[in-house]
Amino acid sequence: MILWIFVALLVIFVILPILGAAIWWVIWTAVVGIILGGLARLIIPGRQDIGVLATIACGWIGSLIGGAIGTGIWGFHHDRFATILIEIGISAVAVLIWSGTHRNSVTRGGSGSRRVIDV
Repeated sequence: MILWIFVALLVIFVILPILGAAIWWVIWTAVVGIILGGLARLIIPGRQDIGVLATIACGWIGSLIGGAIGTGIWGFHHDRFATILIEIGISAVAVLIWSGTHRNSVTRGGSGSRRVIDV
């Protein structure tokens, strides 16, 4: 009986908060990824032929990797501005890589005429 109470308390007070924090971190980085993806596309000169979901994915990747690097270097609460700059930079690199790998053929034109333009 005491073992079951101990397991229940362990789940309630240790495991669930850790899972909640991990889920919250993923949601928060997705929201920040939307913003960072847009900023990354703004600082890169020229046109990037990628969609909205690809922009969000690049921002999310930059947010995750840049946040991990910044947290590893400066800690969680120290120098957050530098961490955000690292996140934007990594997001910009991700947008460049994505648009560079998907630049070979872009379809343009109306529904009746389909032309493929090699860039």
